[in-house]
Amino acid sequence: MSDFYVFVVGLLFVLAISDLIVGVSNDAVNFLNSAIGSNVTSRRNIMIVASLGILVGATFSSGMMEVARKGIFNPDYFYFSEIMVVFIAVMITDIILLDLFNTFGMPTSTTVSIVFELLGAAVAVSLLKIASQEESLATLDNYINYSSALLIISGIFLSIIIAFSIGSVVQYISRLIFTFNVSKNMAWINYLWCGLALSSLTYFLFIKGISGASFISEGLIANVQKNALVTFGFAVVIWTCIVVFLHKAFQINILKVVVLFGTFTLAMSFSGNDLVNFIGVPIAGYESYLAWSASGVPAESYAMGILLEPIQSKSYMLLLAGLIMTVTLWFSKKARAVTETEVNLGRQSEGDERFNPNILSKRIVRYSILLGKKVNDAIPETWLEKTEKRFQTSQELYDNTKGKPLPAFDLVRASVNLAVASILIAYATSLKLPLSTTYVSFMVAMGTSLSDKAWGRNSAVFRIAGVINVIGGWFVTAILAFTASAAFAIFIYFFDIKAIGILILLVVFLISRTFLLHKKKEKEKKAREQFQRSRTSILFADSINQTSAKVASSLLVVREAYESALNGLLDEDLNLLKTSLKRVNSIKKEQTQLKYQLFDLIKRLDNKPTQSGRLYVFVYDLVQDMVQSISLISETCLEHVSRSLTPVNNYYGTDILKLRNDINNYFEILAELIKNQNFANLNELMTRKKEILESIELILAERINDIRNNDLNMRNSMLLFTILLESKDLVAISSRFAKLYSRIKPLSQSKGNYFLSKKNDG
Repeated sequence: MSDFYVFVVGLLFVLAISDLIVGVSNDAVNFLNSAIGSNVTSRRNIMIVASLGILVGATFSSGMMEVARKGIFNPDYFYFSEIMVVFIAVMITDIILLDLFNTFGMPTSTTVSIVFELLGAAVAVSLLKIASQEESLATLDNYINYSSALLIISGIFLSIIIAFSIGSVVQYISRLIFTFNVSKNMAWINYLWCGLALSSLTYFLFIKGISGASFISEGLIANVQKNALVTFGFAVVIWTCIVVFLHKAFQINILKVVVLFGTFTLAMSFSGNDLVNFIGVPIAGYESYLAWSASGVPAESYAMGILLEPIQSKSYMLLLAGLIMTVTLWFSKKARAVTETEVNLGRQSEGDERFNPNILSKRIVRYSILLGKKVNDAIPETWLEKTEKRFQTSQELYDNTKGKPLPAFDLVRASVNLAVASILIAYATSLKLPLSTTYVSFMVAMGTSLSDKAWGRNSAVFRIAGVINVIGGWFVTAILAFTASAAFAIFIYFFDIKAIGILILLVVFLISRTFLLHKKKEKEKKAREQFQRSRTSILFADSINQTSAKVASSLLVVREAYESALNGLLDEDLNLLKTSLKRVNSIKKEQTQLKYQLFDLIKRLDNKPTQSGRLYVFVYDLVQDMVQSISLISETCLEHVSRSLTPVNNYYGTDILKLRNDINNYFEILAELIKNQNFANLNELMTRKKEILESIELILAERINDIRNNDLNMRNSMLLFTILLESKDLVAISSRFAKLYSRIKPLSQSKGNYFLSKKNDG
C-alpha cells in the first residue's frame, strides 16, 4: 500500500508541473495584456520584465498554501486515503478544464477552478463517508468548511463588480486629466501621476504583500507595517524624483516606466496569489504522505488533522515553480491566444470582432443609449462640450500607414489597468484571500475601456457580447469544476489505481485533441492573415495578386462543395452532404474576415487607391453572392436527405450528374485562368458558360411540364428548382470574375502600373 501512495504523490507533482504549464498559459493575460496592447516596448522586453516578476512573486506564496489544506474542507474529518482521492481528482480536473479554456482563447480563473474543484471532490467523498457510516446528511457541515468557502467564493465574485467600477472611475478621471494628447499636459501633472502610481504599486506589493515571503522575519514585517504611512510618503517623493530625473536626463517616456513596472508588479501579484492554485494541492499531498508514513497507522484510519497546522513552504520549491511558469510564458502559443481575446475586447480602434451580438448585449446597448440621452439632457451643454474635447482621440496614435503595429490603446489606459489591478490583487493577497487575478485584471480592463469610449456605437454590441461570453465562461468554470471533480473523486474512490490510470489516459487524450484543435485554429488564423500580412502600404499590383489567388482558391472550394452536395443527394449520403456544408462554412469564415479587413485594406492602398479599392469591393461582393448560392444548394440537399424525403430518381438524377460534370469542368478552367491571369481562352470559357445556362433553361422547362403532368411531387420540385436556379446563379456570378480581371491591363510592364476598367464588371 505504501508503494501505491508513493506513486500517487509522484503523480501529484507530475500533474502539478502540467498544471503550472496550462495555468500560466491562461493567466498570462492578466499581466501581459496592458503592455502588449499599448506596444510599450518589444514583446521580448515585455516578457523579460514579466518573467522577473513571476520569479520574485513566487517567493511570496507560502502564506496562501493554507487554502488548499483547510480553506474549503475540514481535514481532521478525513482519513489519509480519502484526502489523496480528493487531491488527485482536483489536479486531474484542473488540467483538463484549464487546457480546454486555453484552446478556445478564453480567460478563466484558476482560483475559481481550484476552489470549486476542492469543494466538489470534498463534498463527493464526504457524502460517500456519510452513506457508508449511515449518518445524517446534516453532518455534511462537519466535513465542509462552509463559512470559509462562502467567504472565498463571495470575495471572488464581488471582485468582478469592484474591479469594473474602480477601473471605470479611475480611467475616466485619468482621461479627463491627461486627454489623448499626453505630451500637451503640464509636466508636473505627468510627474505627480507617475510618482503616485509607482508608489502605490510599491506600497501594496512590497509592504502589504511582504508578509507572504518565506524569508522575511515577522519582526521586520511588523516594523514596516507600523510605519506604512511614512514609508508610502517617502516612496512618493523618491519615485517622483526618479521619474523627473529619467525624463529630464534621458528623455524617457515616464508612462512607459509605469507600464513596465506595473507589468512586473502584476506578474509578481499573479505569482504570489495564484501559485497556490497549481502547487498547493501537491505540496499538501506530499506533507500528508510524510505524516502518514511516519505514523505507522493504516491509510484508512489516519486522520489528517496535521493539515490544520500552519505551513511555511520551502523557497526552492516556490522558485522552481516560478521557473516552470516563466519557461511556459515564453513558449506557450495558447497564452498568446488568451491575451488576444482581452486586448481585442478593449482596443480603441474598429475592426474585426470575434464575438457576435446576443440578445442581452443588444438590450444593454439600446437601454444605455436611452439612459445616456437623458443624462446628457440633464447636464449643461458647456460641460458636455468641455468633456468631449478631453476625450477626442488622437489620430496619430491609431494611424495605420506608418508600417508599425497598431497599439490597441494608449499608455495612459495601460498604466491605469496595471496600477488598479495590481493594487486590488496585492491587497487581497496580503489578507490571504484567493482573489481571482483573472477576474480583477479582466474587469479592470473592461471598465477602463468603457470609460475611454472604446466601446462606441459601432463596436459596443460586439464588445459587450464578448464580456458576457467571458463572464458566462467563468460560471461554466465553477459548474464544470465542481461536477467533474466530484465525478472523478467518486470514480477513484471505488476503483483506486484502475480509475487513476483511466483518468490519466483521458487527460493525455483530451490534451492531444485540444493541441490538434488549437494547431488547426492557428493554421486558419495564419491563412486569414496572409491577406493582411503587414501594415505597410499596398500597391495595385499586390492587390491583383492577392485577390486573384484568393478567388481561384475559393472557386475550387465551391466546386468541391457543389460536387459533394449533388453526390450526397443522389447517394443519400449524409457524410458527403455535411462535408459540402463544412466547405461552404470555411468560405463564409473567410468572407467574414475579409468584410472586416476591407476598411483597413482600403486605407493602406498606395498606388491607384481608387482602382484597388474597387477591386477589393467587387471581389468581396462577387464571392458573397457565390457563397449564398452554394450555401443554399448544400443546405437544401442536406435538409432533403436528413428528413428522409423521396429520393431523386434516375431520370432526374441523369440531368443532375450532367450538370455536375459541366459545372465542375467550368470551375476548374475558370480557377486556372484567374490564378495564372491568362485570358487567352476567355471566349471559349464564355461559350461554355452560355451552353451551361441554356442547358439549365431547358431542364427547367422540362421540370415545369412534369409538374403540370403530375410527374413530379412538390418536395422534389422545390429541391430541383433550388439546385437549377442557384446553379445558374453560380455560373453567371463566377463568370464575372473572369470579366473583372480581364479588364485589368498592364500599361507598362517595367513600371508595374495597372488600371481597372470603368465598365460594368458584371
